[in-house]
Amino acid sequence: MDFGIIGAGVIGQALAGHLVAAGHRVVLSNSRGPDTLGDTVARLGPSATAGTVAQAAAADMVFLAVRWQDIPAALADVPSWDGRILVDTTNQIAGPAPGDHVDLGSDTGSEFVARHAPGARVVKAFNTLYARYIAPDPRHAEGRQLLFYAGDDADAKTAFHAVADEIGFAPVDAGPLRDGGRLMQVGGGPLSALHALKQD
Repeated sequence: MDFGIIGAGVIGQALAGHLVAAGHRVVLSNSRGPDTLGDTVARLGPSATAGTVAQAAAADMVFLAVRWQDIPAALADVPSWDGRILVDTTNQIAGPAPGDHVDLGSDTGSEFVARHAPGARVVKAFNTLYARYIAPDPRHAEGRQLLFYAGDDADAKTAFHAVADEIGFAPVDAGPLRDGGRLMQVGGGPLSALHALKQD
């Protein structure tokens, strides 16, 4: 499976590192263009390449790892999703201060993302973990880092579960995109910032 990552910050690079270590090809992209990612992909290794957002979004499974305010612009560069899997790692955080959460009313963050990516099969994941828990090896002597995910498409969730398991996490299905997304949502979701290990 080929992977694309929209966003080359801490989380995007961490995910790329895990996927490359597992032997997958990854296209990493950002808003400034592939020319700005030379050092990053060189550090990741030959399985990682830099591309445009549209090129990253053409992969079988795509990870969205941009700031909340950048979501509409990032997804606007993708003309069609055609049923490809979009893994939404974002949180509706407007600024650096604690509590700077965007009020979405009754919607969840991933419902907002899904509206900006029509035709994508959206899976919510990685948003409950701080970046410092995503980047290291999730396999520990005491167990594997739990990774909650949610989505409405059973096949997309199965595919994501397999990938998350392969790169070392202990994936846990939190339910549909709306209900599971609400459990995982920053600013009140009981699974948000819950860091735990699964004892295998």
